Amino acid sequence: MKKNYRWSGEGRDKEASQGERHGHNIVAADYGYSADTRLSIAPGGNFPSNSLSCISCHDPHGNYRRSVDGTISNAGKPIIASGSYNDSPDPDGLSTVSVYRMLAGKGYQGAPGVEFTADPPAAVAPSAYNREESSTDTRVAYGSGVSEWCSNCHGSIHDAGTGRATQHPSGKQGKLSAEVTYNYNAYISSGNLNGSSATAYNSLAPFEMGTDEYSVLKATANSNGSNKSGATMDSNVMCLSCHRAHASGWDSSMRWNVNTTFIVYDGRYPGTDNGAPAAIAQGRTSAEVKMAMYGKKASDFAVYQRSLCNKCHAKD
Repeated sequence: MKKNYRWSGEGRDKEASQGERHGHNIVAADYGYSADTRLSIAPGGNFPSNSLSCISCHDPHGNYRRSVDGTISNAGKPIIASGSYNDSPDPDGLSTVSVYRMLAGKGYQGAPGVEFTADPPAAVAPSAYNREESSTDTRVAYGSGVSEWCSNCHGSIHDAGTGRATQHPSGKQGKLSAEVTYNYNAYISSGNLNGSSATAYNSLAPFEMGTDEYSVLKATANSNGSNKSGATMDSNVMCLSCHRAHASGWDSSMRWNVNTTFIVYDGRYPGTDNGAPAAIAQGRTSAEVKMAMYGKKASDFAVYQRSLCNKCHAKD
């Protein structure tokens, strides 16, 4: 959020990537973070930018809990542990577990006049999640309700009356077609459609599994490569298929750089330090690009790898 990049470009190529464009601009003056200077309210919603903080999304008291029958409430049986991880205990008749990442749910006041209407999603993360992915992906098992939860602040971003009718469908409206399911599972990299559904998952393009069965989610979430299974006809596109939740190295919290022709150039991550064209390196060093790509090896992709929109659409 504090890294600003500038580069020389041609034609329609962008020539700047401001830090505040990289994600959610929390207001934390003591740490040098301030409100978004361009957007006064959340896109597709009415959340005021100058009120955004960590507790706009996360309940600081962790009141929201999941019961044994899957219901979510902000009061009731005691919370015995986190419910966010694949090694978290299950709720039982006497206790509950916290919702995913202590996110706030229905009735929460994220800001004055902004009341949440959707509960946290069904999701499970592996217990070892804060890591680079040079050897194996960190797979968060997103089950259901991700985009619906995002709608607490961005509720009308896909509505026809907002001028955003052509935005990408997501959530319940984003169920994968047979063609997209095939593409996701077959796509390995630009020009390589020889993949299989058993090894198709890529953490740079995750999907929602279309289930709230926590036994399934726990068996799927991993950071050791034990489950790389791809999409099915029950899978959905969600907001987090393309965006990261907090921020990323790219504009609009994207998981990869959508403002450049190649995300791998001549077999290397493009950078100001290795001779890549300025319009492709976009002011970043190759090390910065690598870490923004989760530390994955450039060799995981094609020598001239294009946008990962192609993981679903296979147009490159």
